[in-house]
Amino acid sequence: MQFEKDCIFLRLLVCHRFLQQGLRVLEGLAASGLRSVRFALEVPGLHSITANDFSSKAAALIARNAQYNGVGHLLQASCRDASMLMYEMRKKKDRYDVIDLDPYGSPVTFLDAAVQSVSEGGLLCITCTDMAVMAGNSGETCYSKYGSISIKAKYCHEMALRIILHSLDQRAAVYQRYIQPLLSVSVDFYIRVFVRVFTGQATVKNSASKQALLYNCIGCGSFHLQRMGRKTINGKNVKYSAATGPPVGPECQHCGHRHQLGGPIWAEPIHDLRFVQKVLSAVSGNPSRFGTSKRIEGVLSMVTEELEDVPLYYTIDNLSSTLHCNTPPLLQFRSALLHAGHRVSMSHACKNAIKTDAPPAAIWDIMRCWEKTNPVKREKLSPTSPAFKILSCEPSFEACFRVREDANPQSRKRHLTRFQENPQAFWGPKARAKAGGGISMNLQDKRKKCQNKRKGQITDSSQLKNFPCKKFKKVQVYQSCLIYFALTVGLPFTIVVLENSAFNDGCVI
Repeated sequence: MQFEKDCIFLRLLVCHRFLQQGLRVLEGLAASGLRSVRFALEVPGLHSITANDFSSKAAALIARNAQYNGVGHLLQASCRDASMLMYEMRKKKDRYDVIDLDPYGSPVTFLDAAVQSVSEGGLLCITCTDMAVMAGNSGETCYSKYGSISIKAKYCHEMALRIILHSLDQRAAVYQRYIQPLLSVSVDFYIRVFVRVFTGQATVKNSASKQALLYNCIGCGSFHLQRMGRKTINGKNVKYSAATGPPVGPECQHCGHRHQLGGPIWAEPIHDLRFVQKVLSAVSGNPSRFGTSKRIEGVLSMVTEELEDVPLYYTIDNLSSTLHCNTPPLLQFRSALLHAGHRVSMSHACKNAIKTDAPPAAIWDIMRCWEKTNPVKREKLSPTSPAFKILSCEPSFEACFRVREDANPQSRKRHLTRFQENPQAFWGPKARAKAGGGISMNLQDKRKKCQNKRKGQITDSSQLKNFPCKKFKKVQVYQSCLIYFALTVGLPFTIVVLENSAFNDGCVI
């Protein structure tokens, strides 16, 4: 998590320049308080830091760490429920300038209090680690938490970023507030968003036009966005109305399959490029100050290269898998899009991503042209498969795969650290801490205990008689009930043992 700590520290350095009287910082779920201690030691001009945790042991540890590092005059330890603490600081004079929420799992229970207790133009730093929910494994759970249905697709990590931004904007709009995303990143096993919160009744009316529903084809993976609202400007007059749609028919026009409906998601830019450039300049000016400066520079450089007005992305390997053909080289495919007059970029969320403003029809035309030079065995394709339907149509234009100079982004040319490998095996989020403060079972021990239960199965039929029948317990209970009934009523009964009956070791009354 060193990368995340360096990132939030850089944001505070940049934000400090806009608020010279000092920042009031709240770390709602501080644990040992090491992040708050680092803020107090390295961020100049802070007014105060509140490091809060619901655990009394953690709060005592925070106070001890603050005194040990000599920042007790600046850092205050708190043992409160984070939501109640923020609710009590909703008055304008009491609000925090920076609120950092980094829970284990979902932050959804703290969002309502956070958007109310942050100051005007203040910074919210939110981390989500419940990626199984936000990446499409449990769409119904995602809707109950964030008010949006997630879809299991290749663009799931960027969609997760847009889901949390939608949820933040929806909760802020209740209190006539709106968000301005500064930076939204998907790294390692979590997502992290940095947003500013403002108040404005007129601007809040734009909220519906910033959200969009998502139509995703279950066959070929083509997707379309449908804005939930429409804003019309006529001179000084602004009119808001419901959007018209849908943008797709009952079946996909490319492969004939149905569509999944996801969202709503945030459809506006998820980064503020000017802010990202300032952060990038700060880390480039003093790279030795941060342990993860190379990775920060690589990720932020990719962020500046992304098409900010194009939500979501395709992946080259998924396009090739749909057609069962060879995968085109990245630079050739990007060049084909550029030759066709479209914009294209990569995404920090996926190394094989293709973010482009080209419609799905143009993308599949390029893939058809690629298939002509790298043909597939069409006789083996099922007539109902997406590949058969897509390849049965001729491309509307001839794609040019000659590599262009601008097809290779600068971050790739400079060989920046963009997608870092895991430092060790089984690296990632560990088991949840116990409520009493004890150490949870080692993840590898838990895996050995709960998995491979049937690895040592008995194959010798002579040993199978040592195991009772699956219905033995039920039969035994049924026989006991009959015997008890016979004894109670006073009826005579005889127990007959059946050696070769279907119920092994059973008996009949």
